[in-house]
Amino acid sequence: MWIHDNIPDLSGKTAIVTGANTGIGYETAKALYVAGADVIIAARDLQRAKDAKEKMIAEVKGRGSLEIQLLNLASLSQIKTFSQTIQEKYPQVDILINNAGVMIPPPAKTDDGFELQFGVNFIGHFALTGNLFGALKRSDAARVVTLSSGAAIRASGIDFNNLRLEKSYDAWREYAVSKLADILFTYALDRKLKAANFNMISAAAHPGVTRTDLQRHIPAEELKGLFAQFDEVMEPWQGALPTLFAATDPNASGGVFYGPDGDKEYTGYPAPSRHSTPAMNDPVLAKQLWDYAEEVTQVKFNF
Repeated sequence: MWIHDNIPDLSGKTAIVTGANTGIGYETAKALYVAGADVIIAARDLQRAKDAKEKMIAEVKGRGSLEIQLLNLASLSQIKTFSQTIQEKYPQVDILINNAGVMIPPPAKTDDGFELQFGVNFIGHFALTGNLFGALKRSDAARVVTLSSGAAIRASGIDFNNLRLEKSYDAWREYAVSKLADILFTYALDRKLKAANFNMISAAAHPGVTRTDLQRHIPAEELKGLFAQFDEVMEPWQGALPTLFAATDPNASGGVFYGPDGDKEYTGYPAPSRHSTPAMNDPVLAKQLWDYAEEVTQVKFNF
């Protein structure tokens, strides 16, 4: 059973956690801070980020440091500004946790015109990782962990003609597509890193059934009924463990999707996920997605 006590010493490591002001991201950032990392709480609301930082300091005695930075993943220009700020301040980035996410909101678009879930959950994190790639390469052994979801198995593919709300909106479908895109990105990045012989890991994680603010768009009664289907609903500290394992454990591997080890991966402790579909493992679809993302973001990874 892998828990926080298994996290190695992270002194001297620089870590970025997107959406670290709440839920899984908050618990991830806090654990990295306790383990000695210099953690950047990246959030689109500076006041909430400040509140989260103060709460962490009050809750635990961290051996690292905490800093807040503005990051709006719905804006490619703000992602670029954030990345420039980080690279001016830090010699390298050792851990990048692509955690922030949006789940089944009303139909909306990012600043750049993408359907909000696809735009934030995938496009924003693709651009962020690419913009920070130089800083990640300067680390001795960087890790990129991208949060996906068990919902990824519900998406059989990606309709590239419906990524800007061109067609009728289905919130759950769009969420599943965004999380499939995160898996495809993770695996494609891992293949490229290995081909270039980089000592860098690209892994994915999902938190199982965890109660967080991510579900804020689900009506209260519907959410109550949803959670009633499960024998147990985890709290954020436990839901963050697969992410923390992928980001810190010496035995974590690139190109692996981690999740809870319980029945149907709803609850439990970190282990390689058993979720797998033809779409998730389709290298042709992954290349199409990568090429699309490079074109629309104008961000290219320098391998």
